[in-house]
Amino acid sequence: MGYVLDTSHLPAVDRVEAVHTAMMYASAPCHVLHEDPDGEVHARMEVWDLGNTNVFTHRSSGIRLLRTAKLARQDGMPVIALSVQQRADGRIEQRGRQRVVPPGELLVVDLSGAYDFSWSGDGAAGCLQIPYDQLGLPLDVVRRAAFEVAASPLYRLVTGHIAQLAADPAGITDDAASATVAAASIDLARALLVSAARSGRHARQVFAETLLTRVRAYVRMHLADPDLTPRAIAAVHGVSVRQLYKLFADANLSLEQWVIDERLQRVRHELTQPTRRHVPIGAIAHGWGFRDPTHFTRRFKARYGVTPSQWRRSSAAARS
Repeated sequence: MGYVLDTSHLPAVDRVEAVHTAMMYASAPCHVLHEDPDGEVHARMEVWDLGNTNVFTHRSSGIRLLRTAKLARQDGMPVIALSVQQRADGRIEQRGRQRVVPPGELLVVDLSGAYDFSWSGDGAAGCLQIPYDQLGLPLDVVRRAAFEVAASPLYRLVTGHIAQLAADPAGITDDAASATVAAASIDLARALLVSAARSGRHARQVFAETLLTRVRAYVRMHLADPDLTPRAIAAVHGVSVRQLYKLFADANLSLEQWVIDERLQRVRHELTQPTRRHVPIGAIAHGWGFRDPTHFTRRFKARYGVTPSQWRRSSAAARS
């Protein structure tokens, strides 16, 4: 169970103090300044442990988080935060540099240092917080990369990954594979930071170590793409098709079977959604890359022991 603060359950007079206390637990100690402290202050914060990292989601009225140099000197736990802005523009200033981050974009904050972060009005963000010692990178590489991540070719891949973590932190952290997700998240963060810092000394090793993680994250983001072929995947990652197959074989995985399993999971999930109950099963399967309905049905039954229509009916019955 994660930590959750929802001020809608609190008297208005207690909300400012509650948000300050929650922020001390959820992130780095800082001064919490509300845009309108006498107005309708509201906030919802969640912190979910994910292996050696955590996922922090925050939605609130206008707020400013000011971490001074004095506060930074008092805190001995270095942590890096990769945060995707969800609502309102986020404004960050750290080490003399400023950036405005619109919704859908990623920012990196060194929580061990001083910073000034804010948004105006109703804002929200989802964040992955990673202790420095889990990254295995020099501090100067991480700090150099912080304001350059948007220039990395891995930027969209990592941004999408963190957005997905923040969309369902409870479900992801409760899953049996959460430790694997945590390790993959750290690998993606390492690769992004090395790429953004243009650190040739570390790049080759980190990119080699994280190649499988990056390939799998890329495939998951493009499962609906009809042109998702081994050749296309290999080309995006700068390897040969033969190297791609070897990469998966060394991890005791079949590339084709793994892609099919991932697509089957997406279809299976979509068949449980009430909003999709009137969409033909064939259309859903086609949307996830299955061009042959017979082949899809056979694969689905082999994987889950029931036909797609049986699964949809049992899911609907369980909801009623």
